[in-house]
This record gives sequence, C-alpha cells and structure tokens, in this order.
Amino acid sequence: MTVIQKKLVFKTLARQPYEFTSEVQEAVAASEIKQGICHLFIQHTSASLMLCENADPDVRTDLETFMQSIAPDGSPMFCHTTEGPDDMPAHIRTLITNVSLTIPITNSRCLLGTWQGIYLWEHRTSSYSRNVIMTLYGE
Repeated sequence: MTVIQKKLVFKTLARQPYEFTSEVQEAVAASEIKQGICHLFIQHTSASLMLCENADPDVRTDLETFMQSIAPDGSPMFCHTTEGPDDMPAHIRTLITNVSLTIPITNSRCLLGTWQGIYLWEHRTSSYSRNVIMTLYGE
C-alpha cells in the first residue's frame, strides 16, 4: 500500500468556484497508484469542496443564487460579523456543503463522471489563500 500526501495551495480572488480537476488528475497520475482512493480535505471554515458539473457555467451561477437565498450577506439574523457581512454566511455555506471529498482511483486516474469537475468553492467575497490536503491511498 502506498500513501502520498500533498498540500495544494490556491489563491482565490472572490466568491466563486475554482476548478482544480487537472491538478488532482496530474498528481494521481504521477503517484503511479493504479487502484485506490483520492481524499481531498480543505483546511478552512469559509470555503468548501464540491464535485460539480463542469460543462455549463450556469450551474455554478445557479448554485451561488441559491446560496444567496439561504445565507445572504449582511442579514440581520447573524450576530457573528467579526470579519465583515460575508463572514457568517461563509461559515453556513461551508457547513451545508463539503469540506472533504473521496474519489476512487482506477488506472492512475480519478473515476469522475463525464461532466464532473473538482472545485474549491470560495465563500468569502475577498481574496484568500486556501489549502487543500490531498491524500492518495492505493497500490
């Protein structure tokens, strides 16, 4: 059994999803793990990970519209505003999405569906440096 762990660092510019499927696929191929698991974990409480359609950007636009409807910035219902009006909504968005993903590996590739992409979803409206820990297990 081989175990490889790597930190991926991303600079986000604003609230939006950032696809990093190619970075993951390249790392899995370089690992030479033929069959196993790719586990991704984001080390933040105001950004998340998602598997999402990567063909039509309207899907990601609609996800943002939905999130604004359930966790609106600056809402008077939130008392936690230490870092601004998007602070608590960003935490809520993270809690209802994913901070980790587990994807099977076969033939040194993540077994993603035809339209699936791997995304870091920044929930804050400013620029941040985000860490994703990638752990590959397999043979």
